[in-house]
Amino acid sequence: MGEPHPIKITEVVLRDAHQSLLATRMRTEDMLPIAEKLDQVGYFSLEMWGGATFDSCIRFLNEDPWERLRKLKKKIPNTPFQMLLRGQNCVGYRHYADDIVERFVKHSADEGMDIFRIFDALNDFRNIKTAVNTVKKCGKIVEGTISYTVSPVHNLELYVQMAKQLEDMGSDILCIKDMAGLLTPSVTGELIAEIKKNISLPIHLHTHATTGLVGMNLQRAIDAGVNMIDTAISSLSMGTSHYPTESLVAALQGTSYDTGLDLNLLEEISDYFQEVRKHYAQFESDFKGVDINILKSQIPGGMISNMENQLREQNALDKLDEVLKEVPRVRKDMGYPPLVTPTSQIVGSQATLNVLTGERYKVVTKETKECVLGKYGKLPAPIDEELLAKVSANEKIIDCRPADLLKPEWSTVIKELGNKYKSEDDRLSYAMFPKVALKFFETRNQPQPAAPAAKATPAPGAAPQTSASPQPATNGGHAVYSVRVNGRDYQVEVGPAGTLPASTSAPAPAAPAPAASAPAPAAPAGGSAKEVVTSPLPGSIFSLKCKAGDTVSSGDTLIIMESMKMETEVKSHCNGVVQSVLVKEGDNVKTGDELVTLN
Repeated sequence: MGEPHPIKITEVVLRDAHQSLLATRMRTEDMLPIAEKLDQVGYFSLEMWGGATFDSCIRFLNEDPWERLRKLKKKIPNTPFQMLLRGQNCVGYRHYADDIVERFVKHSADEGMDIFRIFDALNDFRNIKTAVNTVKKCGKIVEGTISYTVSPVHNLELYVQMAKQLEDMGSDILCIKDMAGLLTPSVTGELIAEIKKNISLPIHLHTHATTGLVGMNLQRAIDAGVNMIDTAISSLSMGTSHYPTESLVAALQGTSYDTGLDLNLLEEISDYFQEVRKHYAQFESDFKGVDINILKSQIPGGMISNMENQLREQNALDKLDEVLKEVPRVRKDMGYPPLVTPTSQIVGSQATLNVLTGERYKVVTKETKECVLGKYGKLPAPIDEELLAKVSANEKIIDCRPADLLKPEWSTVIKELGNKYKSEDDRLSYAMFPKVALKFFETRNQPQPAAPAAKATPAPGAAPQTSASPQPATNGGHAVYSVRVNGRDYQVEVGPAGTLPASTSAPAPAAPAPAASAPAPAAPAGGSAKEVVTSPLPGSIFSLKCKAGDTVSSGDTLIIMESMKMETEVKSHCNGVVQSVLVKEGDNVKTGDELVTLN
């Protein structure tokens, strides 16, 4: 057992709690009113950035993530801010060149980030070296991270070896990141005790409540000498989130592990977020209890709610059970990568495609291919031979640090953005997510429907809070309004009594409706029969790789689609000439929609 000492608490309500439960949709305006109270608690740190928050801000919320950081820092000057940094991936889904990583870390530190929890999805620590060194240069705290998983090749000896590596690299704190809640009590105690014997760093435990073992795990961790623990305020805890902050504080009161935190203040914060949570009901995961089967699928909490939301948008929520069963099969095929961003998205998206297309690896995402080829780092175990043969073609698996193959990118970012977007904020946002960022830049200054303020949430039985913005009146004197009710958007047509159709209100779609496929032009008289290339899955058109008149060969890439944040190449199934391209970049399409015609 470790020597008794006060346990330090990192509160995750501003990042991982709502990422796990609400698909990362919490707005900054729902964080600011309680910010000063959070600062009074005396937390070790507040995790409030990184992970999926950066992407969600610009992709879904029309918010600037850099502004979120600055606004919260102004309200919370005394509590250290902590972020989750994906090593060479920063907050994105691919490896960036070193110059991008260095600038991203430096700017984050300059704008208020104090503690950087740095991990690599494959535990290939070559991929965190640049980030670690940059954080040290900035004088900030490095929390070197082990991505915990269970497989035939992961064991206690390997994890102790990883801990020593992270200490040697200059980590100030060691984090055990159990993103899917896979720890069991006996393993938790043994793992932390053995690591404590071999390194001198304080140990920070991050674990989810998904399997229902979290309380016992935390007790064993405390007994074994853990120093810091991640928790979530109770109103956004449990399920796929974390153990409740108040429960841990109460359990340790009056002991030598006493956190010293004020339960009355925590209760006030919990009451606030209980009301805030109601604003995001549409994003709530159906996964709210305990599921020991997660020990098999190993899907992280933040991934489950986002996967459900993506399947729901594609009208395929009934396929969730099949996808959960397919995930461990794909993971095994790919060499047992730990399931944490981006590998969780890569494996999860590939499993989803395998189910939606009805054939395993009929469609292979670009990211799956690159992961198998070593472009994300060294996979822990051998890759399935059939999968490797399918994706490798004439390409070799690389064995160097993937970023060593990347040319500096910053000058290209500056050139592509020109004089229109010159701030460090915008350039880095563009470097992370080019297409998404450009769309965000175009809309961020436009008036947006305000999300309901938490303090104005009606009591039970009271009228719901609404906001409305009109659209032009129709010919009949009617007008269509966008109405927001408790955080959900509706389209409502208003007109004189008796002049409206029977149904006048329906939920506004979460995303633009799929583009209707234009009728394909008939083949020219005397010409060969038309060949049609259709969409293999639901998604959006990311980029076009062909145009009318192009001569293409079987296997050529015609279109790149984006689905579930992953890219998929749509290839020609025959030789021919492109007759017409029936979609444009940004269009949403369904499985089977016609994309390109050939003759």
